[in-house]
Amino acid sequence: MEKFQKVKQLISDIETDAGKFYNSNNGAAGTRVRKAMQDLKVLASDIRKEITEKKNAK
Repeated sequence: MEKFQKVKQLISDIETDAGKFYNSNNGAAGTRVRKAMQDLKVLASDIRKEITEKKNAK
């Protein structure tokens, strides 16, 4: 559940940068969003692995 909370926090943190990129065409904000999305991808993959392991351990 800790990793899921990290996903929620990461999305919350990048919301401002996403707005800056899409509404103001701020390139640096776009770079920060792309990096955060990569981090999100890694976290999502870790969560998937953790769920599979827990499910198969039954």
